[in-house]
Amino acid sequence: MIETHSAVTRDGVIGHDGSEIVTIDQATGAELAQYPVAGPDEAAAAVAASRSVHGSWWNLGFEGRAQRLRAWQREIARSGEEAAALIHAENGKPTDDARSEVLATLQHLQFAIGNAERVLGRRDLPAGPITGNQRAWVEHQPYGVVGVIGPWNFPLMTPGAIVINALAAGNTVILKPSHVTPGVGEWLVQTWQRSVSDFPAVLQHLNGYGATGQALITAGLDKLAFTGSVATGKTVAAQCAQTLTPMLLELGGNDGAIVAADADLDEAAAHIVWGALQNTGHGCISLEVAYVVEAVYDTFVEKISDLARGVRVGSDENAQIGPVPLPTQIGIIRDHIQDALANGATAVVGGLETVAGGRYVAPTILVDVPAGALAAIEETFGPTLAVVKVADTEQAVTQVNDGPYGLGSAVFSRQHGEAIARRLRVGMTSINDALVFSMNPALPFGGRGDSGYGRKHGDEGLREFAYPHSFSTKTGPARLSSSTFDRPAGAMKAALAAARDRILAADDTRTN
Repeated sequence: MIETHSAVTRDGVIGHDGSEIVTIDQATGAELAQYPVAGPDEAAAAVAASRSVHGSWWNLGFEGRAQRLRAWQREIARSGEEAAALIHAENGKPTDDARSEVLATLQHLQFAIGNAERVLGRRDLPAGPITGNQRAWVEHQPYGVVGVIGPWNFPLMTPGAIVINALAAGNTVILKPSHVTPGVGEWLVQTWQRSVSDFPAVLQHLNGYGATGQALITAGLDKLAFTGSVATGKTVAAQCAQTLTPMLLELGGNDGAIVAADADLDEAAAHIVWGALQNTGHGCISLEVAYVVEAVYDTFVEKISDLARGVRVGSDENAQIGPVPLPTQIGIIRDHIQDALANGATAVVGGLETVAGGRYVAPTILVDVPAGALAAIEETFGPTLAVVKVADTEQAVTQVNDGPYGLGSAVFSRQHGEAIARRLRVGMTSINDALVFSMNPALPFGGRGDSGYGRKHGDEGLREFAYPHSFSTKTGPARLSSSTFDRPAGAMKAALAAARDRILAADDTRTN
Protein backbone atom coordinates (compact mmCIF):
# COMPACT_ATOMS: atom_id res chain seq x y z
CA MET A 1 0.00 0.00 0.00
CA ILE A 2 1.28 3.48 -0.82
CA GLU A 3 1.28 6.51 1.40
CA THR A 4 -1.46 9.02 0.73
CA HIS A 5 -2.08 12.51 1.96
CA SER A 6 -5.61 13.38 3.03
CA ALA A 7 -7.43 15.32 0.36
CA VAL A 8 -11.12 16.01 -0.06
CA THR A 9 -12.32 15.00 -3.52
CA ARG A 10 -15.68 14.23 -5.07
CA ASP A 11 -14.99 10.62 -4.08
CA GLY A 12 -14.61 11.58 -0.41
CA VAL A 13 -11.31 11.73 1.48
CA ILE A 14 -8.44 9.94 -0.25
CA GLY A 15 -7.32 6.88 1.73
CA HIS A 16 -10.12 7.16 4.29
CA ASP A 17 -10.93 3.99 6.21
CA GLY A 18 -13.40 2.82 8.82
CA SER A 19 -15.02 -0.31 10.18
CA GLU A 20 -18.56 0.40 9.04
CA ILE A 21 -20.52 2.29 6.40
CA VAL A 22 -23.81 3.86 7.43
CA THR A 23 -25.93 5.05 4.52
CA ILE A 24 -28.73 7.57 4.78
CA ASP A 25 -31.99 8.09 2.93
CA GLN A 26 -31.19 11.25 1.00
CA ALA A 27 -34.81 12.42 1.10
CA THR A 28 -35.12 12.33 4.89
CA GLY A 29 -31.61 12.10 6.32
CA ALA A 30 -32.64 9.00 8.26
CA GLU A 31 -30.34 6.01 8.54
CA LEU A 32 -30.90 3.60 5.67
CA ALA A 33 -28.52 0.67 6.22
CA GLN A 34 -25.22 -0.45 7.72
CA TYR A 35 -22.45 -2.32 5.90
CA PRO A 36 -19.24 -3.84 7.27
CA VAL A 37 -16.07 -2.56 5.65
CA ALA A 38 -13.85 -5.08 3.86
CA GLY A 39 -10.15 -5.06 4.69
CA PRO A 40 -7.03 -6.74 3.26
CA ASP A 41 -8.08 -10.25 4.29
CA GLU A 42 -11.47 -9.97 2.62
CA ALA A 43 -9.90 -8.46 -0.50
CA ALA A 44 -7.35 -11.28 -0.74
CA ALA A 45 -10.09 -13.89 -0.29
CA ALA A 46 -12.23 -12.28 -3.00
CA VAL A 47 -9.34 -12.22 -5.49
CA ALA A 48 -8.50 -15.85 -4.72
CA ALA A 49 -12.12 -16.93 -5.22
CA SER A 50 -12.32 -14.91 -8.42
CA ARG A 51 -9.15 -16.44 -9.80
CA SER A 52 -10.30 -19.96 -8.97
CA VAL A 53 -13.32 -19.71 -11.29
CA HIS A 54 -11.77 -17.63 -14.05
CA GLY A 55 -10.67 -20.59 -16.16
CA SER A 56 -14.10 -22.20 -16.07
CA TRP A 57 -15.78 -18.91 -16.97
CA TRP A 58 -13.45 -18.35 -19.93
CA ASN A 59 -13.88 -21.93 -21.11
CA LEU A 60 -17.63 -21.41 -21.51
CA GLY A 61 -16.89 -19.53 -24.71
CA PHE A 62 -18.79 -16.55 -26.05
CA GLU A 63 -22.15 -18.28 -26.34
CA GLY A 64 -21.90 -19.90 -22.90
CA ARG A 65 -21.17 -16.52 -21.33
CA ALA A 66 -23.91 -14.89 -23.40
CA GLN A 67 -26.44 -17.36 -22.00
CA ARG A 68 -25.54 -16.28 -18.46
CA LEU A 69 -25.58 -12.60 -19.40
CA ARG A 70 -29.07 -13.06 -20.86
CA ALA A 71 -30.25 -14.60 -17.60
CA TRP A 72 -28.75 -11.67 -15.71
CA GLN A 73 -30.43 -9.23 -18.07
CA ARG A 74 -33.81 -10.85 -17.38
CA GLU A 75 -33.27 -10.64 -13.62
CA ILE A 76 -32.31 -6.96 -13.77
CA ALA A 77 -35.35 -6.24 -15.94
CA ARG A 78 -37.64 -8.08 -13.50
CA SER A 79 -36.35 -6.18 -10.48
CA GLY A 80 -35.61 -2.83 -12.12
CA GLU A 81 -38.11 -0.87 -10.03
CA GLU A 82 -36.43 -2.18 -6.89
CA ALA A 83 -33.10 -0.86 -8.17
CA ALA A 84 -34.61 2.53 -9.05
CA ALA A 85 -36.04 2.90 -5.55
CA LEU A 86 -32.68 2.02 -4.00
CA ILE A 87 -30.80 4.47 -6.22
CA HIS A 88 -33.29 7.20 -5.32
CA ALA A 89 -32.81 6.48 -1.62
CA GLU A 90 -29.00 6.20 -1.54
CA ASN A 91 -28.11 8.80 -4.18
CA GLY A 92 -31.17 11.06 -3.96
CA LYS A 93 -31.74 11.53 -7.69
CA PRO A 94 -35.33 11.53 -8.99
CA THR A 95 -36.75 8.06 -9.44
CA ASP A 96 -37.17 8.54 -13.19
CA ASP A 97 -33.46 9.35 -13.47
CA ALA A 98 -32.77 6.20 -11.46
CA ARG A 99 -34.92 4.23 -13.89
CA SER A 100 -32.79 5.58 -16.75
CA GLU A 101 -29.77 3.95 -15.09
CA VAL A 102 -31.54 0.59 -15.09
CA LEU A 103 -32.50 1.03 -18.75
CA ALA A 104 -28.93 1.96 -19.70
CA THR A 105 -27.58 -1.11 -17.90
CA LEU A 106 -29.99 -3.33 -19.85
CA GLN A 107 -28.88 -1.68 -23.10
CA HIS A 108 -25.20 -2.27 -22.34
CA LEU A 109 -25.98 -5.91 -21.62
CA GLN A 110 -27.76 -6.18 -24.95
CA PHE A 111 -24.80 -4.70 -26.80
CA ALA A 112 -22.28 -6.99 -25.10
CA ILE A 113 -24.40 -10.09 -25.68
CA GLY A 114 -24.80 -9.27 -29.36
CA ASN A 115 -21.28 -8.08 -30.13
CA ALA A 116 -18.66 -9.67 -27.87
CA GLU A 117 -17.85 -12.53 -30.25
CA ARG A 118 -17.74 -10.23 -33.29
CA VAL A 119 -15.34 -7.85 -31.57
CA LEU A 120 -13.19 -10.30 -29.62
CA GLY A 121 -13.43 -13.55 -31.56
CA ARG A 122 -10.71 -15.09 -33.66
CA ARG A 123 -9.72 -13.01 -36.69
CA ASP A 124 -7.66 -14.51 -39.53
CA LEU A 125 -5.00 -12.25 -41.00
CA PRO A 126 -3.03 -12.31 -44.25
CA ALA A 127 0.46 -13.77 -44.36
CA GLY A 128 3.35 -11.37 -44.87
CA PRO A 129 5.50 -11.36 -48.03
CA ILE A 130 8.21 -13.52 -46.43
CA THR A 131 5.84 -15.71 -44.39
CA GLY A 132 3.78 -17.26 -47.15
CA ASN A 133 4.07 -20.66 -45.50
CA GLN A 134 2.40 -19.42 -42.35
CA ARG A 135 -1.23 -19.05 -41.28
CA ALA A 136 -1.78 -16.01 -39.04
CA TRP A 137 -4.59 -15.01 -36.74
CA VAL A 138 -5.30 -13.01 -33.59
CA GLU A 139 -7.48 -13.82 -30.61
CA HIS A 140 -8.49 -11.52 -27.77
CA GLN A 141 -8.07 -13.13 -24.38
CA PRO A 142 -9.18 -11.87 -20.97
CA TYR A 143 -6.83 -10.32 -18.44
CA GLY A 144 -8.16 -12.49 -15.61
CA VAL A 145 -9.40 -10.84 -12.41
CA VAL A 146 -10.66 -7.29 -12.98
CA GLY A 147 -11.33 -4.82 -10.18
CA VAL A 148 -13.96 -2.12 -10.73
CA ILE A 149 -14.08 0.88 -8.38
CA GLY A 150 -17.32 2.72 -9.01
CA PRO A 151 -18.68 6.22 -8.27
CA TRP A 152 -21.77 7.42 -6.44
CA ASN A 153 -23.15 9.79 -9.07
CA PHE A 154 -24.31 7.02 -11.42
CA PRO A 155 -23.99 4.07 -9.04
CA LEU A 156 -25.57 1.46 -11.32
CA MET A 157 -25.02 2.54 -14.91
CA THR A 158 -21.35 3.56 -14.69
CA PRO A 159 -19.86 0.53 -12.93
CA GLY A 160 -22.51 -1.70 -14.52
CA ALA A 161 -21.39 -1.00 -18.08
CA ILE A 162 -17.75 -1.67 -17.14
CA VAL A 163 -18.61 -4.89 -15.30
CA ILE A 164 -20.64 -6.07 -18.30
CA ASN A 165 -17.79 -5.46 -20.74
CA ALA A 166 -15.31 -7.23 -18.50
CA LEU A 167 -17.55 -10.26 -17.97
CA ALA A 168 -18.44 -10.56 -21.67
CA ALA A 169 -14.72 -10.52 -22.48
CA GLY A 170 -14.19 -13.53 -20.20
CA ASN A 171 -12.88 -11.92 -17.02
CA THR A 172 -14.09 -12.37 -13.48
CA VAL A 173 -14.90 -9.16 -11.63
CA ILE A 174 -14.77 -7.69 -8.12
CA LEU A 175 -16.79 -4.50 -7.69
CA LYS A 176 -15.96 -1.93 -5.00
CA PRO A 177 -18.87 0.54 -5.08
CA SER A 178 -18.72 4.02 -3.61
CA HIS A 179 -19.20 4.22 0.14
CA VAL A 180 -22.10 6.58 -0.57
CA THR A 181 -24.05 3.96 -2.55
CA PRO A 182 -22.90 0.50 -1.39
CA GLY A 183 -26.43 -0.91 -1.51
CA VAL A 184 -26.68 -0.36 -5.26
CA GLY A 185 -23.44 -2.26 -5.86
CA GLU A 186 -24.59 -5.05 -3.58
CA TRP A 187 -27.93 -5.22 -5.41
CA LEU A 188 -26.18 -5.56 -8.77
CA VAL A 189 -24.06 -8.46 -7.53
CA GLN A 190 -27.04 -10.13 -5.88
CA THR A 191 -28.97 -10.07 -9.17
CA TRP A 192 -26.01 -11.84 -10.77
CA GLN A 193 -25.82 -14.48 -8.09
CA ARG A 194 -29.58 -15.12 -8.24
CA SER A 195 -29.59 -15.52 -12.00
CA VAL A 196 -26.20 -17.20 -12.58
CA SER A 197 -26.18 -19.66 -9.71
CA ASP A 198 -23.59 -21.92 -11.37
CA PHE A 199 -20.98 -19.13 -11.39
CA PRO A 200 -21.72 -16.94 -8.34
CA ALA A 201 -18.06 -16.05 -7.69
CA VAL A 202 -17.58 -14.65 -11.19
CA LEU A 203 -18.97 -11.34 -9.89
CA GLN A 204 -18.32 -10.29 -6.28
CA HIS A 205 -18.30 -7.04 -4.33
CA LEU A 206 -16.39 -5.46 -1.48
CA ASN A 207 -17.80 -2.53 0.49
CA GLY A 208 -15.54 0.10 1.95
CA TYR A 209 -13.81 3.44 1.65
CA GLY A 210 -10.62 4.34 -0.22
CA ALA A 211 -8.55 1.98 1.90
CA THR A 212 -10.64 -0.95 0.68
CA GLY A 213 -9.87 0.00 -2.90
CA GLN A 214 -6.18 0.08 -2.04
CA ALA A 215 -6.47 -3.35 -0.41
CA LEU A 216 -8.15 -4.72 -3.54
CA ILE A 217 -5.29 -3.51 -5.73
CA THR A 218 -2.72 -4.92 -3.33
CA ALA A 219 -4.46 -8.31 -3.42
CA GLY A 220 -3.28 -8.84 -6.98
CA LEU A 221 -5.62 -7.72 -9.77
CA ASP A 222 -4.91 -8.30 -13.45
CA LYS A 223 -6.60 -5.03 -14.43
CA LEU A 224 -8.35 -2.17 -12.65
CA ALA A 225 -11.10 0.16 -13.86
CA PHE A 226 -11.48 3.29 -11.75
CA THR A 227 -14.10 6.03 -12.10
CA GLY A 228 -13.77 9.12 -9.94
CA SER A 229 -11.84 12.32 -9.36
CA VAL A 230 -8.48 13.24 -10.86
CA ALA A 231 -6.79 13.39 -7.45
CA THR A 232 -7.98 9.93 -6.44
CA GLY A 233 -7.22 8.59 -9.91
CA LYS A 234 -3.60 9.72 -9.66
CA THR A 235 -3.28 8.03 -6.26
CA VAL A 236 -4.76 4.81 -7.63
CA ALA A 237 -2.55 4.97 -10.74
CA ALA A 238 0.57 5.40 -8.57
CA GLN A 239 -0.33 2.26 -6.65
CA CYS A 240 -1.04 0.27 -9.81
CA ALA A 241 2.27 1.43 -11.29
CA GLN A 242 4.15 -0.50 -8.58
CA THR A 243 2.90 -3.79 -10.07
CA LEU A 244 2.39 -2.53 -13.64
CA THR A 245 -1.30 -3.33 -13.30
CA PRO A 246 -3.06 -1.99 -16.41
CA MET A 247 -5.85 0.50 -15.83
CA LEU A 248 -8.92 2.13 -17.27
CA LEU A 249 -9.21 5.63 -15.79
CA GLU A 250 -12.40 7.63 -16.26
CA LEU A 251 -11.80 10.80 -14.31
CA GLY A 252 -13.10 14.34 -14.11
CA GLY A 253 -14.29 16.85 -16.63
CA ASN A 254 -15.03 20.52 -17.07
CA ASP A 255 -17.00 19.98 -20.23
CA GLY A 256 -17.62 22.93 -22.49
CA ALA A 257 -20.54 23.78 -24.75
CA ILE A 258 -19.89 26.09 -27.69
CA VAL A 259 -22.75 28.27 -28.91
CA ALA A 260 -22.02 29.70 -32.36
CA ALA A 261 -23.59 32.81 -33.87
CA ASP A 262 -25.77 30.65 -36.13
CA ALA A 263 -27.02 28.35 -33.35
CA ASP A 264 -30.70 27.71 -32.76
CA LEU A 265 -30.71 29.49 -29.39
CA ASP A 266 -33.91 27.90 -28.09
CA GLU A 267 -32.52 24.45 -28.82
CA ALA A 268 -29.10 25.33 -27.40
CA ALA A 269 -30.57 26.79 -24.20
CA ALA A 270 -32.83 23.80 -23.56
CA HIS A 271 -30.10 21.21 -24.06
CA ILE A 272 -27.38 23.12 -22.21
CA VAL A 273 -29.53 23.80 -19.15
CA TRP A 274 -30.40 20.11 -18.99
CA GLY A 275 -26.81 19.05 -19.68
CA ALA A 276 -25.55 21.29 -16.87
CA LEU A 277 -28.19 20.62 -14.22
CA GLN A 278 -29.47 17.07 -14.75
CA ASN A 279 -28.41 14.68 -12.00
CA THR A 280 -27.73 17.83 -9.89
CA GLY A 281 -24.70 18.47 -12.11
CA HIS A 282 -23.09 15.32 -10.76
CA GLY A 283 -21.67 14.03 -13.99
CA CYS A 284 -18.15 13.83 -15.30
CA ILE A 285 -19.70 14.87 -18.63
CA SER A 286 -21.99 17.55 -17.19
CA LEU A 287 -21.79 20.76 -19.21
CA GLU A 288 -20.03 23.10 -16.79
CA VAL A 289 -19.03 25.96 -19.10
CA ALA A 290 -20.86 27.55 -22.03
CA TYR A 291 -18.65 29.48 -24.46
CA VAL A 292 -21.06 31.82 -26.21
CA VAL A 293 -20.24 34.01 -29.19
CA GLU A 294 -20.67 37.68 -28.34
CA ALA A 295 -23.28 38.33 -31.04
CA VAL A 296 -25.83 36.02 -29.36
CA TYR A 297 -24.57 36.20 -25.78
CA ASP A 298 -27.24 38.42 -24.22
CA THR A 299 -30.13 36.57 -25.86
CA PHE A 300 -28.71 33.20 -24.85
CA VAL A 301 -28.21 34.28 -21.22
CA GLU A 302 -31.82 35.44 -21.04
CA LYS A 303 -33.09 32.11 -22.38
CA ILE A 304 -31.03 29.89 -20.08
CA SER A 305 -31.86 32.03 -17.06
CA ASP A 306 -35.58 31.62 -17.66
CA LEU A 307 -35.21 27.85 -18.04
CA ALA A 308 -32.94 27.40 -15.02
CA ARG A 309 -35.33 29.26 -12.72
CA GLY A 310 -37.97 26.67 -13.51
CA VAL A 311 -35.92 23.60 -12.56
CA ARG A 312 -37.50 21.94 -9.53
CA VAL A 313 -35.20 20.86 -6.67
CA GLY A 314 -36.17 18.32 -4.04
CA SER A 315 -36.87 14.68 -3.29
CA ASP A 316 -40.57 14.43 -4.09
CA GLU A 317 -41.93 12.90 -7.26
CA ASN A 318 -42.11 16.30 -8.99
CA ALA A 319 -38.43 17.13 -8.42
CA GLN A 320 -36.15 17.34 -11.44
CA ILE A 321 -32.87 17.38 -9.52
CA GLY A 322 -32.12 16.01 -6.08
CA PRO A 323 -29.73 16.66 -3.20
CA VAL A 324 -25.94 16.52 -3.02
CA PRO A 325 -25.34 13.11 -1.39
CA LEU A 326 -21.69 13.75 -0.48
CA PRO A 327 -21.62 16.62 2.07
CA THR A 328 -18.01 17.63 1.36
CA GLN A 329 -18.93 18.33 -2.28
CA ILE A 330 -21.11 21.26 -1.19
CA GLY A 331 -17.99 23.09 -0.02
CA ILE A 332 -16.35 22.67 -3.43
CA ILE A 333 -19.45 24.01 -5.19
CA ARG A 334 -19.57 26.99 -2.82
CA ASP A 335 -15.87 27.76 -3.36
CA HIS A 336 -16.26 27.80 -7.15
CA ILE A 337 -19.26 30.11 -7.02
CA GLN A 338 -17.53 32.43 -4.56
CA ASP A 339 -14.35 32.56 -6.68
CA ALA A 340 -16.31 33.44 -9.82
CA LEU A 341 -18.22 36.22 -8.05
CA ALA A 342 -15.03 37.59 -6.52
CA ASN A 343 -13.50 37.78 -10.00
CA GLY A 344 -16.31 39.78 -11.57
CA ALA A 345 -18.97 37.23 -12.49
CA THR A 346 -22.66 37.73 -11.74
CA ALA A 347 -25.15 35.10 -10.60
CA VAL A 348 -28.28 35.71 -12.67
CA VAL A 349 -29.84 32.59 -11.15
CA GLY A 350 -28.95 31.27 -7.69
CA GLY A 351 -25.66 32.22 -6.08
CA LEU A 352 -24.01 31.72 -2.71
CA GLU A 353 -27.34 31.76 -0.89
CA THR A 354 -28.32 28.55 -2.73
CA VAL A 355 -25.61 26.62 -0.88
CA ALA A 356 -26.26 28.07 2.54
CA GLY A 357 -27.07 24.79 4.24
CA GLY A 358 -28.72 21.40 4.05
CA ARG A 359 -28.26 18.78 1.36
CA TYR A 360 -29.86 20.72 -1.50
CA VAL A 361 -28.16 23.16 -3.89
CA ALA A 362 -30.39 25.14 -6.23
CA PRO A 363 -29.30 25.84 -9.82
CA THR A 364 -26.79 28.65 -10.27
CA ILE A 365 -26.08 30.41 -13.58
CA LEU A 366 -22.93 32.53 -13.52
CA VAL A 367 -22.46 35.04 -16.36
CA ASP A 368 -19.51 37.14 -17.45
CA VAL A 369 -17.26 34.50 -15.90
CA PRO A 370 -13.57 35.22 -16.53
CA ALA A 371 -11.79 32.43 -18.39
CA GLY A 372 -9.44 31.79 -15.46
CA ALA A 373 -12.10 31.37 -12.76
CA LEU A 374 -12.28 28.02 -10.96
CA ALA A 375 -15.75 27.40 -12.34
CA ALA A 376 -14.38 27.78 -15.87
CA ILE A 377 -11.32 25.53 -15.53
CA GLU A 378 -11.96 23.04 -12.71
CA GLU A 379 -14.65 20.43 -12.13
CA THR A 380 -17.43 21.90 -9.98
CA PHE A 381 -19.59 18.75 -9.98
CA GLY A 382 -22.71 20.59 -8.98
CA PRO A 383 -25.80 22.30 -10.46
CA THR A 384 -23.93 25.28 -11.87
CA LEU A 385 -23.16 26.70 -15.29
CA ALA A 386 -20.43 29.24 -16.01
CA VAL A 387 -21.12 31.34 -19.11
CA VAL A 388 -18.06 32.78 -20.86
CA LYS A 389 -18.31 35.38 -23.63
CA VAL A 390 -16.07 34.77 -26.66
CA ALA A 391 -15.46 36.78 -29.81
CA ASP A 392 -15.98 33.79 -32.11
CA THR A 393 -15.92 29.99 -32.20
CA GLU A 394 -12.17 30.07 -32.86
CA GLN A 395 -11.64 31.53 -29.40
CA ALA A 396 -14.07 29.03 -27.90
CA VAL A 397 -12.22 26.06 -29.42
CA THR A 398 -8.91 27.42 -28.14
CA GLN A 399 -10.23 27.80 -24.60
CA VAL A 400 -11.72 24.30 -24.54
CA ASN A 401 -8.48 22.80 -25.85
CA ASP A 402 -6.30 24.79 -23.45
CA GLY A 403 -8.01 23.25 -20.42
CA PRO A 404 -6.54 20.29 -18.51
CA TYR A 405 -9.51 18.01 -19.20
CA GLY A 406 -10.69 16.39 -22.40
CA LEU A 407 -13.81 14.32 -21.79
CA GLY A 408 -17.11 15.46 -23.34
CA SER A 409 -18.40 18.56 -25.08
CA ALA A 410 -21.29 20.00 -27.06
CA VAL A 411 -21.44 22.27 -30.11
CA PHE A 412 -24.46 24.25 -31.27
CA SER A 413 -24.36 25.57 -34.83
CA ARG A 414 -26.76 25.17 -37.74
CA GLN A 415 -24.07 25.13 -40.43
CA HIS A 416 -20.68 24.41 -38.85
CA GLY A 417 -21.29 21.99 -35.99
CA GLU A 418 -19.24 19.09 -37.33
CA ALA A 419 -16.35 21.30 -38.39
CA ILE A 420 -16.15 22.90 -34.94
CA ALA A 421 -16.55 19.58 -33.11
CA ARG A 422 -13.77 17.92 -35.09
CA ARG A 423 -11.26 20.48 -33.81
CA LEU A 424 -11.96 19.79 -30.14
CA ARG A 425 -9.35 17.64 -28.38
CA VAL A 426 -11.87 15.67 -26.36
CA GLY A 427 -13.18 12.13 -26.37
CA MET A 428 -16.83 12.85 -27.18
CA THR A 429 -19.00 15.59 -28.66
CA SER A 430 -22.74 16.03 -29.10
CA ILE A 431 -23.72 18.32 -31.96
CA ASN A 432 -26.90 20.33 -31.43
CA ASP A 433 -27.71 18.19 -28.40
CA ALA A 434 -26.25 17.38 -25.00
CA LEU A 435 -24.65 14.22 -23.60
CA VAL A 436 -26.38 11.86 -26.04
CA PHE A 437 -23.10 10.15 -26.92
CA SER A 438 -23.35 8.59 -23.46
CA MET A 439 -26.76 7.10 -24.28
CA ASN A 440 -25.58 5.00 -27.22
CA PRO A 441 -23.98 1.75 -25.96
CA ALA A 442 -22.14 1.37 -29.28
CA LEU A 443 -20.14 4.60 -28.86
CA PRO A 444 -16.84 4.48 -26.93
CA PHE A 445 -16.75 6.62 -23.80
CA GLY A 446 -13.57 8.20 -22.44
CA GLY A 447 -11.27 11.18 -22.60
CA ARG A 448 -7.76 12.55 -22.65
CA GLY A 449 -5.55 14.67 -20.41
CA ASP A 450 -6.73 14.87 -16.81
CA SER A 451 -9.93 13.08 -17.83
CA GLY A 452 -8.02 9.81 -17.92
CA TYR A 453 -7.37 7.15 -20.54
CA GLY A 454 -8.90 4.00 -21.93
CA ARG A 455 -12.44 3.52 -23.14
CA LYS A 456 -15.61 1.91 -21.89
CA HIS A 457 -18.76 1.16 -23.96
CA GLY A 458 -18.89 -0.03 -27.55
CA ASP A 459 -16.35 -2.19 -29.35
CA GLU A 460 -13.51 -0.31 -27.66
CA GLY A 461 -15.04 -1.00 -24.25
CA LEU A 462 -15.03 -4.74 -24.93
CA ARG A 463 -11.45 -4.63 -26.20
CA GLU A 464 -10.44 -2.70 -23.07
CA PHE A 465 -10.81 -5.92 -21.08
CA ALA A 466 -9.07 -8.34 -23.43
CA TYR A 467 -5.55 -8.31 -24.81
CA PRO A 468 -4.65 -9.36 -28.37
CA HIS A 469 -2.80 -12.65 -28.61
CA SER A 470 -1.13 -13.11 -32.01
CA PHE A 471 -0.65 -16.59 -33.54
CA SER A 472 1.33 -17.91 -36.47
CA THR A 473 1.54 -21.56 -37.51
CA LYS A 474 3.58 -23.21 -40.24
CA THR A 475 1.56 -24.74 -43.07
CA GLY A 476 4.38 -26.00 -45.30
CA PRO A 477 8.00 -25.48 -46.32
CA ALA A 478 9.21 -21.93 -46.77
CA ARG A 479 10.25 -20.67 -50.18
CA LEU A 480 12.96 -18.69 -48.41
CA SER A 481 13.91 -19.63 -44.85
CA SER A 482 13.81 -16.45 -42.78
CA SER A 483 13.76 -18.00 -39.31
CA THR A 484 16.81 -20.29 -39.38
CA PHE A 485 20.49 -19.92 -40.28
CA ASP A 486 19.94 -22.06 -43.39
CA ARG A 487 18.97 -19.28 -45.78
CA PRO A 488 21.14 -19.19 -48.93
CA ALA A 489 23.90 -16.62 -49.22
CA GLY A 490 22.67 -13.47 -50.92
CA ALA A 491 18.97 -14.35 -50.44
CA MET A 492 18.17 -11.36 -48.25
CA LYS A 493 20.06 -9.00 -50.54
CA ALA A 494 17.98 -10.24 -53.47
CA ALA A 495 14.77 -9.95 -51.44
CA LEU A 496 15.58 -6.34 -50.47
CA ALA A 497 16.37 -5.45 -54.11
CA ALA A 498 13.07 -6.97 -55.24
CA ALA A 499 11.16 -5.00 -52.59
CA ARG A 500 12.91 -1.80 -53.65
CA ASP A 501 12.09 -2.33 -57.32
CA ARG A 502 8.45 -3.14 -56.53
CA ILE A 503 7.95 -0.05 -54.34
CA LEU A 504 9.68 2.34 -56.76
CA ALA A 505 7.72 0.94 -59.70
CA ALA A 506 4.49 1.51 -57.83
CA ASP A 507 5.54 5.12 -57.08
CA ASP A 508 6.33 5.67 -60.77
CA THR A 509 2.93 4.34 -61.77
CA ARG A 510 1.14 6.71 -59.38
CA THR A 511 3.24 9.68 -60.55
CA ASN A 512 2.45 8.99 -64.19
